[in-house]
Amino acid sequence: MIEDVYSRKIVGWEVYDHESGELAAQLLQRTLTKEKCLHSGLVLHSDNGAPMKAQTMRMKAYELGVVTSYSRPRVSNDNPFAESLFKTCKYRPNWPTEGFSSLDSARQWVLRFTHWYNMEHKHSQLRFVTPNERHMGEDKVILANRKQTIESAKALNPARWGGREVRDCTPVPPTTLNPVKEPKSIDEMRVA
Repeated sequence: MIEDVYSRKIVGWEVYDHESGELAAQLLQRTLTKEKCLHSGLVLHSDNGAPMKAQTMRMKAYELGVVTSYSRPRVSNDNPFAESLFKTCKYRPNWPTEGFSSLDSARQWVLRFTHWYNMEHKHSQLRFVTPNERHMGEDKVILANRKQTIESAKALNPARWGGREVRDCTPVPPTTLNPVKEPKSIDEMRVA
């Protein structure tokens, strides 16, 4: 799977019976073409698996203008966005605990999961809009309308809120895996 960190949308996925750099490279190219972001300087952060570090995949990324980034060695949870996505996947009520009966059944399950996750799942870290709504830039209007609705309800029944503020309906700011930390000021270093 390829997930857009900004929107949490699954933008590319495939299911195969084996791993290979060639298959990963094909998925990357199809995804970037579909998303119209070839040669845009995207960063692809992935684990240290053989397909992701294969020369075929690395050369394809370079050819497509993608900057590659890899998890730290022996750190299994280096990408919290991917970890969260796969936990959501594995905790779905219809997750086949006994495994998939065939490659086709696995592909069908992932197709249904991806549709649900992107189009129906109200993501808590996105202020309860879907990844697709965020990806398409619709979250700003949805959240503004939600704020207006909540403010109207509060005005009609202020006791219900008990003086509390209404839910935060501001769009989530852009997210990064490894944000650049500002250097500490002299005063902060003295306190620490």
